[in-house]
Amino acid sequence: MPQEQIRNFCIIAHIDHGKSTLADRLLEVTHTVEKRQMKNQLLDQMDLERERGITIKLQPVRMNYNYNNNDYVLNLIDTPGHVDFSYEVSRSLACCEGAILVVDSTQGIEAQTLANVYLALEHNLTLIPVVNKIDLPNSDRKKTAEELKAAFGFTDDEILYASGKTGEGVEEILKAVIERVPPPTGDTTKPFTGLIFDSMYDIHRGVVVFVRAMDGQLKNRERIFMIGSQAEAESLEVGYFHPKMEKSDGIKTGEVGYIVTGLRDVSKARVGDTVTLFDRKKDVKQVPGYKHVKPMVYATIFPVSGDDYPILRDAMDKLKLSDASLEFEPINIPSIGFGFRTGFLGLLHMDIVQERLTREYNLDLVLTAPSVAYRIVKSNGQEFYIHNPAEMPDPSVIKEIYEPWMAVNILTPTDYIGPIMEIATQRRAISKDIKYIGSSRVDMHFEMPLSNIIIDFYDKLKSVSSGYASLNYDFIEERVGDLVKVDILVAGEQVAALAAIMHRSSAAQDGKELVDKLKQLIPKHQFEIAIQAAIGGKIIARETISALRKDVTGYLYGGDVTRKMKLLNKQKKGKKRMKKIGKVDIPQEAFLAVLKK
Repeated sequence: MPQEQIRNFCIIAHIDHGKSTLADRLLEVTHTVEKRQMKNQLLDQMDLERERGITIKLQPVRMNYNYNNNDYVLNLIDTPGHVDFSYEVSRSLACCEGAILVVDSTQGIEAQTLANVYLALEHNLTLIPVVNKIDLPNSDRKKTAEELKAAFGFTDDEILYASGKTGEGVEEILKAVIERVPPPTGDTTKPFTGLIFDSMYDIHRGVVVFVRAMDGQLKNRERIFMIGSQAEAESLEVGYFHPKMEKSDGIKTGEVGYIVTGLRDVSKARVGDTVTLFDRKKDVKQVPGYKHVKPMVYATIFPVSGDDYPILRDAMDKLKLSDASLEFEPINIPSIGFGFRTGFLGLLHMDIVQERLTREYNLDLVLTAPSVAYRIVKSNGQEFYIHNPAEMPDPSVIKEIYEPWMAVNILTPTDYIGPIMEIATQRRAISKDIKYIGSSRVDMHFEMPLSNIIIDFYDKLKSVSSGYASLNYDFIEERVGDLVKVDILVAGEQVAALAAIMHRSSAAQDGKELVDKLKQLIPKHQFEIAIQAAIGGKIIARETISALRKDVTGYLYGGDVTRKMKLLNKQKKGKKRMKKIGKVDIPQEAFLAVLKK
C-alpha cells in the first residue's frame, strides 16, 4: 500500500463520551468485522473494561476503506479517556498524525477533553471535532458546537455530527479522516525503524511488541535489535490487527503492526524503545519515544498468604509489560510481611491494577492506603525521597520537606461553584482563575497538594456537584510544606507501622480520628491501654482502652465486706504489675484498617 493511502489516527474523549461505541461503528462501516462477529465495545478486550464500561488499554486496529475509487488503509488506535490512563493516550498520539475529538452532545466538554486536546496539540496532530450521541432526546448539538468553538476555536464547517449508536454521520467521519489527516512521513529506503508503543506476553510465543514503522520495512524471520535494552531477537511473525492479529509478509513505513519476538524476559522489550534490524543497528538512532512517566500515588501491595509472594512477583513483572506506567520495588513491613511498594498514576489506576492481579493471577491481596512521595532536604544539603513515614529522619536534621503540588481544573455547571470552592479550600487549595465555557459551564483552576486530592476529594466533588463536575490534574512542582510525622504510641511504645505524615494545620484533627479508630480495633487486655498520637514529644490526642475485668469476687457468698476488698486490691496490684511488663497484641486487622484508612 503506497504511503499516501495510509492514515493513522486515534479517538480522544472524556470517559463515557461514546468513544468505544464510535470505534465499533467504524469497524462495521469499513467491513473490518463481520456483522455476526460484532459485539459492543469490540476493541475493549478485557472483561474488566467491558464490565466497567471504560477503556483501560489502548487497542490498535487496521481498516480498509474505498473512497473515490481509491483503497485506503486506516489505522485506528482506540485510547482510554480517564486521567489515570493519560500515559496510554500519549503513547497512541506518538503513533498518529490525526485525532478524532469526540464530545458527548448531552454533557458538553469535560475536564479530560481539555487535557487530551492539549496532549494532541503537543504532538502536532490534526484534530477532527465530532459532536456525538445526536440521537438522544436530550442532545443539544448547537450548545456543544458553541462550546467547541469557544474552547478550541473550531469553525462551523470543521465540526461533524454523529451517533455512535445508530451509525449516523460515521461515513462523514471516515471521509474527513482521509481528507484532513496527512499521510505518514518516513523513508522507505532507510533501514527499518519501529517505535514500540505497546507489548504483551504470550505464554507460547513470548513477548509480542506493537510497533509503528517509522522508516524502512521488516519481513518475517529477520534478526531484530532493541536499541534501548540492547536485546536481540528474531521476528518470528509479523502482521497487522484486524482487530485480531493476522500474519502478513511484513510491515512497511507508516504502518502499524505487531512483531512476535520469542523473548522470554519481559524487561527486554520495553514500551517506548526502538526496534531495528540487527545488521543495521549502528545506522539507526533511537526514536524520541516517551518521557519516563512519574508515579503520582504510592501504595503497598501484600499477598494475604505469604506463600503467594513469588506468584505476586511474577504477576507484577508480566503486568508491567502491558502497563508501562507501573513501578514497584520489594518491601518488608515486620507486622504484615513481604510485599511491593507500587507507584500508580492515580486512584483508578491503583484500583484496576489490584483488580487485574486478583483476576488474571488468582491472588488474594491487601493494599495499603495511597500516599505520595515527599522530598527531604537535610541540614547538610543531602536530598532524598521518602514514600512512607518510617523512612522520615529525625526532625532536628531536616531543613525542608517538599510535597508535590498539582494544577487542578474542574469543569462544572455554574450552580455548583460555591460548594466546590468550599471543599477545595478545606484541602489547602489555592484558587487561580475561573473561565466561562458557553453560558452555563465554568472551568475552575486551582493549585492543590496531591496528598489532599488522592484520599477522597473526587468522591466529595461528585457528591457536592450531583455528579456533574469533572476533574483533571497535572503535576506542577514540589513546594515546601509544614509537614510533620505523627507517631502512634500504644501503651507508651511507639508503633512504627502506624505513623503518618500530616500537615501541621490538620494534624490534631487527623491524629484524633486515628486514635479513635485504633480504640475500636485493638481488643481489650487485662490492663488499661493508652493510645496516643504525638508530634515529637508532644501528645496531640489520646484515647484509653479500659481493662478487661474478671469477676474475682463471684464465688463469695455473704461474710464481711473486707473479704471482697482484699480480693479486689490483690487484683489491682496484679493489673499494675502487668501494665509494667504486659505486652499489647495489636491484631493484623488493626494495622491493615489503619493503613487502608
